[in-house]
Amino acid sequence: MCGLKSACVMLAVPAVWFGIMTATGVGAEGTAAGVVPETPNATPFGDDFRQLDHWATGAWWRGDQAAFGTAQSPNGKRPPGGRPFRLNVPRSDVIAFAVYTVSLDPGATTGVLKLTAQLFPLLAGEPMEARLEVDRGAGWTEIGRAPVLYPGWDAHFRIEAWDASHDVAYRVRHGEKAEFTGVIRRDPHAKERVSVAVLSCNSSNTTGPRDEMVANLKAMDPDLLFFAGDQTYRHTQHTVGWIEFGLQFRDVLRDRPTITIPDDHDVGHPNLWGANGKRALDKEGADGGYYYPAAYVNMVQRQQTWHLPDPVDPAPVEQGISVYFTRLVLGGLDFAILEDRKFKTGPKGTIPQLGPRPDHITDPAYDREAIDLPGLELLGSRQLAWLDRWSRDTVGVRAKVVLSQTAFCGAVHMHGGIDDRLLADLDCNGWPQSGRNAALRLIRQASAIHLCGDQHLAVVVQHGIDEYRDGPWAFTAPAIVNTIYGRWWHPADEQPGARPIEGSPLPWTGDYQDGLGNRLTMVAYANPEDVSDERTRGDGFGTAVWDFPAKTIEFHCVPRFATSDHGTLEEYPGWPVTIPLAKP
Repeated sequence: MCGLKSACVMLAVPAVWFGIMTATGVGAEGTAAGVVPETPNATPFGDDFRQLDHWATGAWWRGDQAAFGTAQSPNGKRPPGGRPFRLNVPRSDVIAFAVYTVSLDPGATTGVLKLTAQLFPLLAGEPMEARLEVDRGAGWTEIGRAPVLYPGWDAHFRIEAWDASHDVAYRVRHGEKAEFTGVIRRDPHAKERVSVAVLSCNSSNTTGPRDEMVANLKAMDPDLLFFAGDQTYRHTQHTVGWIEFGLQFRDVLRDRPTITIPDDHDVGHPNLWGANGKRALDKEGADGGYYYPAAYVNMVQRQQTWHLPDPVDPAPVEQGISVYFTRLVLGGLDFAILEDRKFKTGPKGTIPQLGPRPDHITDPAYDREAIDLPGLELLGSRQLAWLDRWSRDTVGVRAKVVLSQTAFCGAVHMHGGIDDRLLADLDCNGWPQSGRNAALRLIRQASAIHLCGDQHLAVVVQHGIDEYRDGPWAFTAPAIVNTIYGRWWHPADEQPGARPIEGSPLPWTGDYQDGLGNRLTMVAYANPEDVSDERTRGDGFGTAVWDFPAKTIEFHCVPRFATSDHGTLEEYPGWPVTIPLAKP
């Protein structure tokens, strides 16, 4: 039974959920979720995709030890194809981690708590149910039960009328022994300084913990965590990759609100142009759409985004793929959480190919207008219409922020290698240019800044739309672990742009055009020194700090192995960057 009338998850679960749920679903008074059968459905995504998530589906326990293996290579990596860790953990440890948000109306003190608990795969006969308890000072009280969903092994709790004025201890429980504990933080609306950590691109080539980064995040103590995508690169094994990410960061996830949004690698693509959800022809996806079945994409999105506030426009796109773009208000900051991949047109077959592949342009003499054609989509009409409404809704808001996966420009010259120059990459949000400018006009209309990841290169830019420096400010965070695809800012003429940043230690700042003809002012960048050395390859994370008395926003960029000097973490040269806070 739920302890509060409104404390159960909101969706009704069918009697059979991908061949594993055996009892009735969730109602207003509780859950009867059944147990794991002896032979769970081993092909929940269809016979044509037997390998999808197969580490965590079917009778996964029968091959767990053999697949994991015992050998390690000299660099600490597991043998190719092996699981990064055992899934058959002690039963007291089956709750891997949890993520949550509390969504408030501007100025309100109560809102909606949404929490996702991620479990390790369960064994035959174990209950497919998790419980949520809180302690407000008088002992633990159960406030919700939720089914453990399969495939995915995730459970979801939605608590209405949540009092956000106090810290509240919580624990998620499973069975008799397992629990995961944390704190639902009070809303920081009274704080003079509110901070957000920005992270993305967590290379699965480097397994194991992220201890230094977690310690530095704790030292900076952000009020919100934003993971902008590529939380895992285990393309066809998202559940294990997602658990791996959670184990790496759970000691900072457990006690503060967190936004996670999936990017291309999370759904099994090297790049992604979602094209309103259509089916892609191949895994490269340049024709637009998703290659893997909608059920897999929806599982990924459910695991990573269910805990976000409810979607503002929930109608699915093609193939029944769900959407999650939404709004979160925290500490008076009003966040628009975008899906900048889902609606975007693919370049293959829609524009002339001007390089070795449909999304790479190498011809410096190409006609920029030839690739900015009518009908090409970036954010899509639904998101643009909502972003317009959001930009005008300013009651009770101290500042506005736009969050997305990637940058609205191509602030990169070298791709993949220090000598591999690429003029333009159509995977960034600098293309199509008209869509880019439409989005930036709305972000400017909101007086918002933009935070993102994806590019593997940390930069701070001020966009130019019609003129240099007339657009919003943007901070692209560095890769958490930058072993997949290094990038560098390195103008071919090795000259500063017009009006370079006064006092910067960096040689190439000022006004530039990217390879798509978009105007940008480069303020700071963190080029890797040596991508073969994990201490100098540009790994790290960023933070944005709103200082309301000073009316400023600070951008900080912290190396992965940063050390503290008299209590202050070292930063990349060129940071911190401080900009004026514009009132929405």
